[in-house]
Amino acid sequence: MAGRAASLSINRAPVLTLWAAVVAERLGFGRDEALTLGRAVAGLNAQSKGRRIGVFKPHEEKPKEAREKDRGERFLVEVCGRDVPAVSTPDGLRAVSAGKPIDPEAVEQYLEGAFGDDLAAVRAAMRRLARRYAPADLARAAYPLYEQFRPAVPAGKRGWGAKGVLDLDLIGRLAAGTGSAGGRPGPPPATRPAARRS
Repeated sequence: MAGRAASLSINRAPVLTLWAAVVAERLGFGRDEALTLGRAVAGLNAQSKGRRIGVFKPHEEKPKEAREKDRGERFLVEVCGRDVPAVSTPDGLRAVSAGKPIDPEAVEQYLEGAFGDDLAAVRAAMRRLARRYAPADLARAAYPLYEQFRPAVPAGKRGWGAKGVLDLDLIGRLAAGTGSAGGRPGPPPATRPAARRS
């Protein structure tokens, strides 16, 4: 693919944000809805990892304070194996962070800042990979696929916020069904219905 880098140096958060947004679109969510879901998935992952490595302390909500929270209609949406808190708004579904709907324009600006001129190429590569799977199969395979192409960073606190290499050729090979990371086999391709005989 001319006009794009074969790889780029980037940290994992924007990669997971974009991948989860692409997955959410493939599952049937609108673009703005998907952007907010993608951002929330990356945030939930960061919180989990941060707690695990001691960067964040668990937040314990006191019962009285919890009862005083807004009682708007909230529900969970599963994306990339994560239950994402969401709410219906006049503009459509929005993932929720810190009790407020996430702004899809802010997510797009975040991605533009993180990926720069490579955003369109990375998004296109991820969309090709997502289209390789039927939506139900992608719902199960999305996070294992991400684990195969995510940038490699050092373990523990050393890797917190560190940049690694995102290999677009690897994403392309996964989309074509001809490659995997580290010799691990990729998830199964989309199940296609058998051809009908006339």
